[in-house]
Amino acid sequence: MEKAVSVEERSERPGFDLESFMMMSHESRIGGATLERLEQCWETWCESLNVRIVTIGSLSYLVVWLPKAVEDEIERVWKAQAQEGFLLNSLAQFLCMQSIGEFLPEVEEGGCAPAPRPSKELRATMEELGVPYKNDTSFLLSLQFAVVTHYPYQGGCEICHLQDHCPKGMGKAEEASVLLPGFEKPL
Repeated sequence: MEKAVSVEERSERPGFDLESFMMMSHESRIGGATLERLEQCWETWCESLNVRIVTIGSLSYLVVWLPKAVEDEIERVWKAQAQEGFLLNSLAQFLCMQSIGEFLPEVEEGGCAPAPRPSKELRATMEELGVPYKNDTSFLLSLQFAVVTHYPYQGGCEICHLQDHCPKGMGKAEEASVLLPGFEKPL
């Protein structure tokens, strides 16, 4: 039996939080011209940011992505000037995570959006949205700046399908993100 699928487009756009961006990108100082460039990219990229709530049967997902053109732009800049490329790469990641944080504050607090197990229906829907998984068995999306996570929030690292491939999930992180009761590691 096929599950009912619905896709709801959302238009909310996050504001640029310089302090949070600097913490995420590990920058201690950003000059005026660089800040103007970052703000310009933020505004431009917000216009092309895609946010969808995908419901498949009884499960819902939040999907956020920037188009391939943003990846291409960052790659061109990175080749010409690595420092600016790094900042733009960080900015694109930050934009996606800030957008997710608008809908799921728990993800913003934990610093990670747990990836769901990609069902056949989720794979097909992501393909229709133009954000396919890399292949039929991959758990990675084909776009660099794209995230799919459970909606509403359902847990942190302990429910993430990428856990075995993630430094946080493999116990290599300094600390876990949000930890649900019952998933604590024994002392």
